[in-house]
Amino acid sequence: MDGRAAGTTGPARHGSDRGHVDLFWLPLGAGGRSVRASGVVFESASARMGGRPRCDLYHSALEVALGSERFVVEMTPVRRGGAGRGVVCEGPVGSPWLGRSRLFRYEVRRWQGGTIGDVAEAVKSPVLVSDDAGTAGRLLDLVVEFPARTWGRDEQGTGEMWNSNSLTAWLLSRTGHDVAGIAPPGHGRAPGWSAGLVVARRQEASDRSWVAR
Repeated sequence: MDGRAAGTTGPARHGSDRGHVDLFWLPLGAGGRSVRASGVVFESASARMGGRPRCDLYHSALEVALGSERFVVEMTPVRRGGAGRGVVCEGPVGSPWLGRSRLFRYEVRRWQGGTIGDVAEAVKSPVLVSDDAGTAGRLLDLVVEFPARTWGRDEQGTGEMWNSNSLTAWLLSRTGHDVAGIAPPGHGRAPGWSAGLVVARRQEASDRSWVAR
């Protein structure tokens, strides 16, 4: 891992001292056998249906530094004590009905001084996507506006499920990052990534239309 010791997250030396945004690619189910196994089953079925080779699946997370402060931005299952982890919103998993139970809810974190779970298993990470303090600040501000739709569903008609990769892609696109040059490690796939990009582009087009009135 470039600029960090395994098992830790902290300011990378490749970024600006004023601010930077780092992207981490974590194998789906890192640290959890059941999630990893279900991911393999899902990807095997998707590959067969799509007539393509099976890929490695990845979950993404961001680490944002702004001056001396550092934040982790990530979507994870709901845990107790969300205030201590900088939770800004929650959403249902699987269906709105299932989401009535905390067992089927996710949380979006903007966690100051936080850590990325299982970061030691990250692949070819961190990836520096911005070293501009202004961009880092806008990204942190935007987290609270994330559309907390149902995880694993395509309620917005994007052609792909909504999940943690949607959060990362949406934030990077909405804050002007060059998302065209971002991809998971070789032979990898990040389900939900394009859904975040599609929703971001729609919102940007709506914003431009409103300004032009």
